[in-house]
Amino acid sequence: MRTSAVDPPGARDLFLASAGVGAQLPDGYAGYLLRSVDSIAGPTRPAFVLGDELAHLRDGDIVVVEGSPPGVRVLYRRGSAFNSVLLTERCDHLCLMCCQPPKDRDDSYLIDELLQALPLMSPDTRELGFTGGEPTLLGERFIDLVAAAKRSLPRTALHVLTNGRRFADPAFARQLAAVGHPDLMLGIPLYADVADVHEYVVQSSGAFDETVRGLLQLRRYRIPIELRFVIHKLTVPRLRAFAEFVARNLTFVHHVALMGMELMGYARSNLDLLWVDPWEYRAELRDAAVFLEKAGIRPLIFNHPLCLVHDDVQGLTVKSISDWKNDYLPACESCARKTECGGFFVSSDLRHSTHVRPFAPATSG
Repeated sequence: MRTSAVDPPGARDLFLASAGVGAQLPDGYAGYLLRSVDSIAGPTRPAFVLGDELAHLRDGDIVVVEGSPPGVRVLYRRGSAFNSVLLTERCDHLCLMCCQPPKDRDDSYLIDELLQALPLMSPDTRELGFTGGEPTLLGERFIDLVAAAKRSLPRTALHVLTNGRRFADPAFARQLAAVGHPDLMLGIPLYADVADVHEYVVQSSGAFDETVRGLLQLRRYRIPIELRFVIHKLTVPRLRAFAEFVARNLTFVHHVALMGMELMGYARSNLDLLWVDPWEYRAELRDAAVFLEKAGIRPLIFNHPLCLVHDDVQGLTVKSISDWKNDYLPACESCARKTECGGFFVSSDLRHSTHVRPFAPATSG
């Protein structure tokens, strides 16, 4: 249901009361979201008191009311640049660093929710993400969702996270291309230039070959690709060789995302196997990024604080961590470049680099 504080109510609109409202609430809404219990007055429709964790809700946000007793789950925030929607928790990989471990259960209700939510989203939404699990396990319903996003949000970029394996089937790649979404990007991971390393990381035999064939089919149908490489102890040794493999074989990708690891889900339980201080691989990161750039392939560095990246590639960093996931260390408070820096995942309280240093203000003269 969409939250609304000013517009005439629709069948799925909830009235979002301002803090401390004690006056008569307007009639006609499906329900009422209240900042405090003293807001309750007037209509006898369902009323839900919001906790502090939902203090960010604003007009135009979309929430799901569910459970017993009922609770409120946020599906979309109109004012956020980081709206990403979970399509399924099922997956055919078991990545060692997966931040959202898969669950083998029927969660098709998520698709029904999204199909209802898409027409309620603001047409001015800059970008929307589809994630999982593995979205392509939905088969035809995945294609239908991309088409629905095109109909409801024709000016909104759509970014889909997928392992890309399903697109090794030319017919499936062709179906996606036939939708004709005007601004679609698929984010596909490849964690090495050789099969044994990639398949160990994703814990799935045959994954490397299918992923590469999927990439080639997507190229055939001119679907833009973001190639993703998550950096940790197991993948660092292949970083330069990976860059060379891309430069030889995958020159058609839109860009390569060189990504720091989020310490959630399986990454926490495999921390000793995976953790490496970004300071220790900054030379390898620079080497791979510079090599890709010289080869005419755009490299972007995600999830890395500026102070942990070599000076000559800091211009390639992206302030990318979602606003509800990012944080800064106490040492960052005096940093002259804090506003440029994406900071850290909130989960980095488990372990972070010991080399974080604030930048001093620039001096004139």
